[in-house]
Amino acid sequence: MTEVARALRDKTAVCGTGLLIGDYPDQTPLSLAVEAYQRALDDAGLKREDVDGIIMLSFGSDYDRFLEAVGTDVRYAYQGWSHGRFVAPMLQHAAMAVATGMAKAVAIVHGRRRKAYGQTADHEMWRQGLGPHGESPAYGALGPVFGAAIAAQRYFHMYGGSNVDLAPIAVAFRKHARLNPLSVRRDPMSIEDYLKSRWIIEPLRLFDCCQNNDGGACLIITSAERARDCRKPPVYISGMQGVHAGRQFHNLTLPGLGVAQQEVYKYKPTKEDLHAYQMAGITNKDVDALITYDAFSPLVLFGLERFGFCGPGEAREFVKDGRIEIGGELPVNTSGGLLSEGHVIGWNL
Repeated sequence: MTEVARALRDKTAVCGTGLLIGDYPDQTPLSLAVEAYQRALDDAGLKREDVDGIIMLSFGSDYDRFLEAVGTDVRYAYQGWSHGRFVAPMLQHAAMAVATGMAKAVAIVHGRRRKAYGQTADHEMWRQGLGPHGESPAYGALGPVFGAAIAAQRYFHMYGGSNVDLAPIAVAFRKHARLNPLSVRRDPMSIEDYLKSRWIIEPLRLFDCCQNNDGGACLIITSAERARDCRKPPVYISGMQGVHAGRQFHNLTLPGLGVAQQEVYKYKPTKEDLHAYQMAGITNKDVDALITYDAFSPLVLFGLERFGFCGPGEAREFVKDGRIEIGGELPVNTSGGLLSEGHVIGWNL
């Protein structure tokens, strides 16, 4: 751990949030982004001129268009893309921009709207080869669910288990979503309901897959000192680490599963894999709740093992008996997650 990393601990904070999620057929990605931004400003008790940094996703609204719409200028602007994992890397950009004085307050903003009949108004360009999520168009694999299903098949092949082991994840997140008035999926769900849902790609059923929605979202990051004067209690940024990438870190798998070009081995995180804990001065035993990417339910198993909460192959047992529910040993995705709160693609928290 470097002195620079230690110096960044708790120096910045989230001071405002804004979220819209659901069905907005009469709005545009730009209008949804603007509304989410205004909600975040109101949440923080800030004015538009108080924000001098902007970060936006590469699909959706261009930051120039957004700034025209809100009528302000900034001195730090960035537009990024990291598949569905937009928020965490952009939080790091924002925190470092504030900590280094490049901006006093940075808004991370996104807006997305689907077209009629389930199509999207914006989309990632088709890629050559295998694709970023395990897609292989030559074999009819045209979406991220294929990559998640292949990874789950490999996981169960290596460690045992089946689709039934995924049920507690979907059921727990639905319970959480029922407590969240913004959630899209709020109907009760039992294990039996889950097992009756149709197959998408084995071993994934309908309720193993997130529901894509219209919406907008915004987080505002500022210095810890300034955040203490905002309307709501700040959420300090204590530790962070970059997105690991390369052939061992396929987007929708755990390292070692042998998907795509990965090697096959039982993965256990190393010290270098857990930089965020070191920066924050904690271990996984100090963590009271986990918010992890759950576009597909197997990713929760992978997240639990990736960050040291379970040993190799142990997550499928850990998620049972209410351990990941509110009040359990380690509550996971307490908003309902992408599986039940909803998923504005590109916004993953």
